[in-house]
Amino acid sequence: MSPDALVGHFVGASALILVAAHAAGWLARRLKQPYIVGQLTAGIALGPSLLGSVAPDAYDALFPAGIAPALTGFAQFALVVFLFAVGYELDLTVLGDRARTAVTVALASFVVPMAVGSGGALLFREQLAGLGMPRDLSPSMVVFAGIALSITAVPVLTAIVRENGLSRTVPGIVAVSAAGLLDVIGWTVLAGTMLDGDGSGHALAWPWRAVLGIGFTALMLVAGRPLLRALLWGTRTRMEPSLRLALLIGFALGSAWVTHWLGLHVIFGALLAGVVVPREEGGTLDPELVRPLHDVSSLLLPFFFVVSGQSVALNSMDSTGWLVLAVVTVLAVTTKIGSGTVAARRGGLGRDDARTVGVLLSARGLTELIALNAGLQAGLLSKPLYTVLVFMALTTTLLTQPLLHLVGRLATRERPTPEPARTPDAPPHPHPHPQDGTAPTPVADLG
Repeated sequence: MSPDALVGHFVGASALILVAAHAAGWLARRLKQPYIVGQLTAGIALGPSLLGSVAPDAYDALFPAGIAPALTGFAQFALVVFLFAVGYELDLTVLGDRARTAVTVALASFVVPMAVGSGGALLFREQLAGLGMPRDLSPSMVVFAGIALSITAVPVLTAIVRENGLSRTVPGIVAVSAAGLLDVIGWTVLAGTMLDGDGSGHALAWPWRAVLGIGFTALMLVAGRPLLRALLWGTRTRMEPSLRLALLIGFALGSAWVTHWLGLHVIFGALLAGVVVPREEGGTLDPELVRPLHDVSSLLLPFFFVVSGQSVALNSMDSTGWLVLAVVTVLAVTTKIGSGTVAARRGGLGRDDARTVGVLLSARGLTELIALNAGLQAGLLSKPLYTVLVFMALTTTLLTQPLLHLVGRLATRERPTPEPARTPDAPPHPHPHPQDGTAPTPVADLG
């Protein structure tokens, strides 16, 4: 195929991807679901499993093999910009008065699913072998199975918290804070897994790459922020926002290239670059930076969903695959909700507030998909198991909103019925109403 024809195919495919993904996202939002659910569904629908099976000629015409590198490049660029924004917005100071509770919840909702996922991978080796995994799983594969169950999607969780009016309540703040800590823990463990799991063909052995990775991280954390502040925010060098944005995206891409060369993934360099970018005075975010980052990533992320959908193999889902999907989904939901709820309860939250925290932490969405793609590229997942875990991520995200409604209904049902008005001669009720079963505690009661 000639270069001109490839350009034409790429432009046509891009038009279809952008329109279909954003239309599906709009429809999902109308159905009270996160925008990402619609975009991920559209990405799978445009892949070989659905469009390729229903209309193979149309699929081959829309997505010829020659445009795959360009689509992948756009997807990786969108991923770098998105995770750069996530790193920039990561703020653990939001923990506030509930820091101890948030830390407890984060640790519990990471360790319990991690242990169950890793233990399940070892226990059900035969079933996983039926999904294309080796019978002798490497340590990295076992750890990655745990990571797949322990991830929480901060962007999706934040959107759900905001859309349900929980932003200024105790469960909303604890869930968002714990999810931020979970991000730090999860990406750190995943980085170590990738170092060990992606070593084939690399010029350096994994111990050397680990040393270089730690050194690069330390250099960025120590020197990155003051250097960027002096160059881009200094009194003499302060530049217009559009130029600063371009230079910072270039900085994120450079950091992503370094971590990719180290055998990690572009996601780690992008996150690290976002973390070291200086904030405004008082620790506030720069709106002239956040807004365009969100606009660019939101526009281009559909390319990532479509590229992810290309690896979904529905035709590989036999009875074993559907059984594994059911088991993994049940484990993913119960371990997250159970550990998050128990930890929040022990941290002093009321029964219904603790349930809300557990349900919120079960949302996975985009963050799970990013980790699954990294694992697939590193050879830690087979395509059939990748398909199972993608549908698990989609299902757990879809369940979050209905489960929140269920928690609200339980709270209403369990709330004590108001007593009838007393006559002046009636004695007072000897016991006060219990505190459980009430609406989410407002932020004023955080202390």
